[in-house]
Order: sequence, then C-alpha cells, then structure tokens
Amino acid sequence: MSSAGPKHAIYENLAEVAQALGHPHRLELLEHLAQRVRSVEELSARAHLTFANTSRHLQILRRARLVETERRGKHVLYRLAGDTEVVALMKALGRVGERNVAEIGRVVTDYFHARDALEPVSRDDLVARLHDDLVTVLDVRPDDEFALGHLPGALNIPLGELERRLGELPKGREVVAYCRGPYCVLSFEAVATLRAQGYRVRRLEDGYPEWKAAGLPVEALA
Repeated sequence: MSSAGPKHAIYENLAEVAQALGHPHRLELLEHLAQRVRSVEELSARAHLTFANTSRHLQILRRARLVETERRGKHVLYRLAGDTEVVALMKALGRVGERNVAEIGRVVTDYFHARDALEPVSRDDLVARLHDDLVTVLDVRPDDEFALGHLPGALNIPLGELERRLGELPKGREVVAYCRGPYCVLSFEAVATLRAQGYRVRRLEDGYPEWKAAGLPVEALA
C-alpha cells in the first residue's frame, strides 16, 4: 500500500460524512434526533416532509454512520450514533458557517439578533446561577422532548402554551429560556413574549443537546 493509501481511505469515508451533512433537511432531522429517539413518522411530521422523503434522508445519514436504528414492534426508530460527537460536529459546522459564510451571518443578524439583541447566557454562567438558585430555567420544547431529558430543575412550558401559563413563572426572578439548539426559534419567541409581559428573561446560548454533550447534568421524567 502506498503512503497515500490509508490517508485516502480515511478521507474518502470522511467525505461521505460531509456529503451526508450537505442538505438542510438532513441537518434538521439531526437536530430533532438530538432531542430524543424518533420514528420515521414522527420525524416526517416534525420536519414537514413526506414519509418517503424522510426515509430517503435517514438512509443517507445511516450510511454515513451519523444515525442508527432499532426496532420496537412494527416501528423502526432512529437515534444519533454517538450523540455527543454528532452534536459537537453540528455545532462546529455552525461556528464555521457563521464566521465564514456572509449569508449565514446576515440571517443570524437580521432574524435572531433583531429578536433578541441581549447577549445570551453561557452554559458556565447558567451553571453558576443554578448553583446559587438565582434563575428559573424555562424549557419551551414540546413535552415529549422534555420528558426524555432536560436541564436540572427546568420548568416545561411549550411555546404554544406560554401566554396562558404565565402565572407559573415568578415575576420577580430572572428567567433563562432554552429549546433545541442555537438556531431554534422557540426560545427567541419565548423571550419576546415574556419581555412584553415585564419579565427579566434571557436565552441560553444553545440548547439541550449541547448542554448534554458538554457533560453537564440533565434530568428526565420517571
């Protein structure tokens, strides 16, 4: 074998992983799988794709070893293959894109920063605030995602229920809201809703998957 042989074999397989990431629908499917194990039917509904299209994208991700499957009865369920590494890969992709792709920077500025100009709360800062019991942590994801994993002590109020459940949030206490990840609009909309009602509220810099991937403590409902 030539000296280029093993390196070429490695790069060839890495290229397959990179190609699997090269579609917005597949990135969104990975974001949904970072929250919990899901069936094709669930992923199809969450991503607003046809069943056939969802299956095709999942097969590409599976061939690249980014997702894996298990069978429960008649259903085939998908999960991330090594969720810590896949979440870290997606976060790194986002950082590179924001830094080097002008259009991504414009979207982040025009959409996300326009809705929340305040600096988000970092993971380290939130850990310290939780230790000192200074904040209420608000998870605005759907309840099924919350049930399988969430930040310690978090209160779950899905975004669609937030306005009618405002009474569950203490008014004189800072709120930190989070959802699925750095580009999840749920937390931005929650922040806007709460500020309009007079709450002191900020976003977590990313979401539940990144918190878990960092090795920080999480909880789940029994």
